[in-house]
Amino acid sequence: MSGDLIVPDAAQGVVVFVHGSGSSRHSPRNRYVAGALNESGLGTLLFDLLTPEEEGDRRNVFDIGLLAGRLLESTAWVRAQPEAAGLPIGYFGASTGAAAALWAAAEPDNAVAAIVSRGGRPDLAGDRLALVRAPTLLIVGGRDPLVVELNEEAQRRLRADSRITVVPGATHLFEEPGALEAVAGHARDWFVTHFAASRRPTG
Repeated sequence: MSGDLIVPDAAQGVVVFVHGSGSSRHSPRNRYVAGALNESGLGTLLFDLLTPEEEGDRRNVFDIGLLAGRLLESTAWVRAQPEAAGLPIGYFGASTGAAAALWAAAEPDNAVAAIVSRGGRPDLAGDRLALVRAPTLLIVGGRDPLVVELNEEAQRRLRADSRITVVPGATHLFEEPGALEAVAGHARDWFVTHFAASRRPTG
């Protein structure tokens, strides 16, 4: 799998991007958000969950277990990199990628500090939602009523700290003026807050 890892000096944590159906690490929307996070001192990994050959089979795009397995492998790889050693890990998932992020975060030995979903389908994580321990922010567009409803349904099944943030006037792809900037701002604040909390000494 191909990916782009950026870890700024004195990074507060690393956000692994989990792309949705029909997208890749070259997605301009996710690259925009990643750039905003980098400017705020957060590391990012943008990578492709599937090979070009695998993407040709649409069943793979909706195989949440397969996508989550690839995400777990990539997470382990990030943790093994010297520049990311010891840093909190977060997930930013879009569309079906949000379900894969939540599925992977439910693994008992995978410590994830925070999750952000953009126009995601967290409902596709099914029963694993109740096992997620990471604080989760669900960002949805105000003009995307079906996805709003699906996110509200998923939030009711989450036991971890969670919040739904609606971007007024935004549709599913957040293409409206200012919509993607709002997503980046909400994501940045969520990750910065929860990365700091995860690094705070306990006891």
